[in-house]
Amino acid sequence: MLFGFQDVFVRPFSSQDILKVSSYSSRIQYRTLVKYPSIQKVRRNSWQCCQEAIEKDTSWPENPDNLENNFQPNTKVIKAGHNPKEWTTDPLGRSFVNPPVYHASTITFPTVEAYREAAKDYPFTGLWYGRHGTPTAWALEEAFATIEGGYKACAVASGVAAINAALLAFLRSGDHVLMTDAVYDPTRSFCEEFLKRFGVEVTYYDPIISGEELENYLQNNTKIVFVESPASLSFEIQDIPMISKVAHKHGAIVVMDNTWGPTLFQPFQCGVDVSINAATKYIGGHSDLMLGLIACSQETYRSVKLSVKSLGCPPGPDDCYLALRGIRTLAVRLKQHEKNALVIAQWLEQQPQVAKVMHPALVSHPQHELWKRDFSGSCGLFGFQLKRHYSQRAVDNMLNHFKLFSMGFSWGGFESLILQTNIHSVRSIRKWNLQEGITLRIHAGLEDVNDLIKDLKQGLERLEKSNQS
Repeated sequence: MLFGFQDVFVRPFSSQDILKVSSYSSRIQYRTLVKYPSIQKVRRNSWQCCQEAIEKDTSWPENPDNLENNFQPNTKVIKAGHNPKEWTTDPLGRSFVNPPVYHASTITFPTVEAYREAAKDYPFTGLWYGRHGTPTAWALEEAFATIEGGYKACAVASGVAAINAALLAFLRSGDHVLMTDAVYDPTRSFCEEFLKRFGVEVTYYDPIISGEELENYLQNNTKIVFVESPASLSFEIQDIPMISKVAHKHGAIVVMDNTWGPTLFQPFQCGVDVSINAATKYIGGHSDLMLGLIACSQETYRSVKLSVKSLGCPPGPDDCYLALRGIRTLAVRLKQHEKNALVIAQWLEQQPQVAKVMHPALVSHPQHELWKRDFSGSCGLFGFQLKRHYSQRAVDNMLNHFKLFSMGFSWGGFESLILQTNIHSVRSIRKWNLQEGITLRIHAGLEDVNDLIKDLKQGLERLEKSNQS
């Protein structure tokens, strides 16, 4: 519930309603929108809301050793990794708000004794060599570990580097990894082209697997169960707590790609051991950096850190700085992406050209209840499927003439994107039938949702006309 006097009207949208929504979008509450189909009117006084929240909140201890772990997500992204005194030397205690950008390769040591002392902790603490971290990278790692709820984190040069480093930290020849069949395609490629070549057995499983079925997949040599929720391209929600429980019972660790839900899903509370985020996307937020982050439990951190050291894939200091800046606005950006995406998804559900919309926050989504249980919100990324009779030529014509939706890889920036997806080509367990209709993926950016709907409306009209000609 947002603070302030609010009128919240919720009912199934018509296209006219959708095009008017931005004029009062700040008053539409996401949870109410999802849960209640009938009209509801809610008035709350802002001070009463705030006072009630404070009185009910018992999460802050009297003398907390680590108060930031008790902050709400919006506060965590502001305060996490924010230690001005560590990067400022001033006799009066003054400090910069943001850390400086350290460009470094060689680190010098004043004495042989200092060199030997530093070697004892390498690569886990302190300065050693630029490839192994600078204060800029450390601030980012601390911030990410905090918002994920992990012990510590490692920063690397890309999201793919983060995935690869996490897998290689725990796998060797003769081991077995269970990989969700709905995994990000570069992760599948790494399994097929690299892990298998070096003697690691890879088995793919249905992302909506049951506990009993998962038990049957696990082997004595299974070291990792890899999860991604929502699923790449098809957006199934996995039962992460159940999967973690079963995996741990058999001595396997759970590694998760949590790129879709930074701050929205708390992986370590659900039993995950290693959480990966392609910070290229929402954490960066502006489509101008390449970065990967790996948050770890206390038990897994050492192995991941050594893997990152051996692979030699450090992030650039400027990218670390941009990502750290992006974290500070992450919560407010995600809220707007979420609002725009939900409005667009509901509008698409009502269009005659659309067979189904794959957005876990919609009540029509098969795993909607799992999403409500485990996630605190959603982002701007979802998919939809056209009805089967639309030709590839008609879809191409629709895509070629959008004014606001661009075509391109990645997502998480301020701009809206649309891309045809080929789910059928990257599935091996539960086949996706291409004959059921062409699928597309949308990233709802930060533009006015009225304009985005108009652009999509014209696109669907082009689709219809092209299919008839």
